[in-house]
Amino acid sequence: MSGQVVTADLVWTGRRFEPDVALRVDEEGRIAEVDCAAEPTRRLARRALLPGFVNAHSHAFQRGLRGRGETFPEGAGSFWTWRDAMYELVSTLDEERFYELCLQAFREMLACGMTAVGEFHYLHHAGESRDFALDAVVLAAAADAGIRLALLEVYYATGAIGRPLAGSQRRFACASVDEYWRQLDRLQGLLDPRTQSLGVVAHSIRAATLDDVAALYAGACERGLPFHMHVEEQRQEVASAVEAYGRRPMGLLNARLAISPRFTAIHCTHTEPADLARFLKAGGRVCLCPLTEANLGDGIADLPAILAAGGEICLGSDTNDRIAMTEEMRWLEYVQRLARERRGVCLDGEGVVGRRLLEASTAGGAAALGIASGAIEAGRWADFVALDLDAPSLKGADADSLLDAFVFGGRDDAVAEVCVGGRWLGA
Repeated sequence: MSGQVVTADLVWTGRRFEPDVALRVDEEGRIAEVDCAAEPTRRLARRALLPGFVNAHSHAFQRGLRGRGETFPEGAGSFWTWRDAMYELVSTLDEERFYELCLQAFREMLACGMTAVGEFHYLHHAGESRDFALDAVVLAAAADAGIRLALLEVYYATGAIGRPLAGSQRRFACASVDEYWRQLDRLQGLLDPRTQSLGVVAHSIRAATLDDVAALYAGACERGLPFHMHVEEQRQEVASAVEAYGRRPMGLLNARLAISPRFTAIHCTHTEPADLARFLKAGGRVCLCPLTEANLGDGIADLPAILAAGGEICLGSDTNDRIAMTEEMRWLEYVQRLARERRGVCLDGEGVVGRRLLEASTAGGAAALGIASGAIEAGRWADFVALDLDAPSLKGADADSLLDAFVFGGRDDAVAEVCVGGRWLGA
């Protein structure tokens, strides 16, 4: 529990693992001091401490699609055929089943070292009535699992540009931006302030008018909340925007909004270089979801351009077909190697890949969600992942090679336990 002094054989201090660093955790569950002189109250033998991973983009209920939709009787599938399967799942979910799926997803996240999640939540209603009953269910599932949650409450008003919601989409509905803010205010009163927070979301250019996107973003800025949005994941999304508005989605957003670090764009798979550069120069962030983007056949984002522009990146598990931050990290790098036929794409200033990938999966996600975690520093939440130094996948690694051994070769069973706000949970 909180009010403790923790040490491990190795502790990540931001650039390297160092031995026997003691961390004082205060009663609130925050790191009060790093490398303190007090006698440890919790000594983690044969363990290495990292900051807990931050999953910046999740749709927890889609855990119910695992094992489905991987056969293609007509010879091929696409994002859009997958979406039909997702709508079918939505039509079957009641509060109990929705809770079970969220709880399962959150527990799997903790088991692989994800101590915080940004839940991009748009399945609001338990049935045909506009009750927002499932919003509270997400909060309950996260609390019961023990994970830190940024509830990214989604505004979803149109089924496509200029078209009404239809079928299962009606369970996503927000009648107006005013109704959205009323619900956000209700949710504020339900949060556990130690482990739960809110964010503002316009689902996509398909699901909100430009006026509504602008109003939501302005409200997020006024309230000091993060703002997230799916942007240019699919070519059809881009084509629809050009047909309706005469411009691509990112171009529209750049022209209409005062982009800032508060804005995290999810995917940017098909974003034009000039639009991407303008977005990043203004401080916008990008969240990539490599396993999902591969599974859905989305395409490959221009990561070298993002990094060259100084863009801040983070990672998400998205559909939760596979939940593993090590795989998200290595796929972020490996898919670029395949596409560009060279090794070493996601580099920090010293040419180190593993350290840059770790930053994306920790501090990058925390910044995008507006939460004080993602690093082992005083003032941050005591959110840790403890690696088992005797795990078979880490055998042979020393302090200098351990990070790369875990990032590129580690399995989930290398995660021994996790800590969320000073509370230790067995993985």
